[in-house]
Amino acid sequence: MKLTKLFTSFFNTEKSSGILLLFCTLFSLFLTNLFLKEEYIHFWHLEIYGCKIETIINDGLMTIFFLMIGLELEREIYIGELSSFKNAALPIIAALGGMTLPAIIYLIINNNSGFEKGFGIPMATDIAFAITILSLVGNKVPNSLKIFLTALAVIDDLGAILVIALFYSKEISWMYLGIASIIFGILLLLNRAKVYKLWPYLILGFILWFCMLKSGIHATISGVLLAFAIPFQNGEEKSISYQLEKKLHNPVAFVILPLFTLANTAILFHFDNSTSIPIYAVGIFLGLLIGKPLGIFAFSWSAVYLKIAKLPEDLNWKIILGAGILGGIGFTMSIFISLLAFDNNEIINDSKFYIILSSVIAGAFGFFFLKKTLQSETNP
Repeated sequence: MKLTKLFTSFFNTEKSSGILLLFCTLFSLFLTNLFLKEEYIHFWHLEIYGCKIETIINDGLMTIFFLMIGLELEREIYIGELSSFKNAALPIIAALGGMTLPAIIYLIINNNSGFEKGFGIPMATDIAFAITILSLVGNKVPNSLKIFLTALAVIDDLGAILVIALFYSKEISWMYLGIASIIFGILLLLNRAKVYKLWPYLILGFILWFCMLKSGIHATISGVLLAFAIPFQNGEEKSISYQLEKKLHNPVAFVILPLFTLANTAILFHFDNSTSIPIYAVGIFLGLLIGKPLGIFAFSWSAVYLKIAKLPEDLNWKIILGAGILGGIGFTMSIFISLLAFDNNEIINDSKFYIILSSVIAGAFGFFFLKKTLQSETNP
C-alpha cells in the first residue's frame, strides 16, 4: 500500500514530536524529584494577569491542539482513510472497542468508589507516542499497519473529544452556550457562503472559545468546532484548511504539546511503606494495559468475522494485537482527562503517575511484541 506525501509528512512529524515529548517527560520528572522539586511545581502555578500558567496552557494553548485534531479529522473524512466505509470500517470499529472496554473495566473496578468519573482516562491513545514506538520497530512495518494505527488514534481522539464534551462539562451557563451556538452558526454560514479568507474564522473562533470557556463546556471543544467550520474545499494545498493545518503542525508538535507535557508531568513521587494501589489507579492501569488491546483486537476480529470490515492482506491478527498493545499508550489525552475528572491534586498526581507507568509498559511490550512478530513474518 502506497503512502501519500501528506500522510508521510504527518507520520514523520508525529514521530519526531513523540521523541521530544519523551524527553520533556523525563526532564520534568528529573526537575520535580531530583533538582528543583516544589519550586518547579510552583512555577506552573504562577499567575499572569490572574491566570495560572498551567491553566493558560491547558485551557488556552491546548485549544489550538484540538483545532489541529479537528483539521486532521476533517482531512481524513474528506480525502483520507475515513473517506470510504471500506477503508474506515476496521479502524473505526477497532477504536470503538479500544474506548469501550477500558471504560467498562475502569467502571467495574471503581463501582461505588466515588472515582467513577475517571472512566474516560484509559479510553485515549496518544498518537505521537504510538507512532514513535511503531517507527522504532524498523522498516519491516507494513504501510497498512501505519495507516491502521494512525486512523485508529485519530478516531480515538474524536472519541475523547466527545467524552470531554458530554461528561466533563461543569455547570452550564445557557446564555454563553446560546451565544456560542450563534457564533458557530455564523461560522457555518460563512462556510456555506464560500468565504475562503481565514481571518473571519479565526476572529469568530476566538469569540467562540471565550463563550465556551464561560459556558461551562470545556473551552478546547471550540477548537474542534472551528476546524469543521473552516472550508475544506477540495483539500488541495491552496485551501485554507490545508494551509492552516500545515502552519499549526510544527507549533503544536514542537511547542504546545511539549509545554503541556512539562506542565503536567511535574509529578513529585512520594515513596512510603504502603503497598496498596489506589482503586482509581488500578482502573487506569488495567484499562490501558488490558482493556485497550483486548477491545481493539476483539472488535476488529468481530468486524472481519461479520464481514463488516476486511483485514488488509499484509496484516494478521498477531499484528493487530500488537497495534492494540500500542493503543495502551495513553499520555496526552489521558492526562488531560484526569485534570477534568478529579479535583484533588493528590489523586491527579497519582493518576498521572499510573498513566505514565502504563504507557511505558504498553510502549515497551508493544515494541518487542511487534518486532518479534514482524521478524517471524519475514523470516519464517
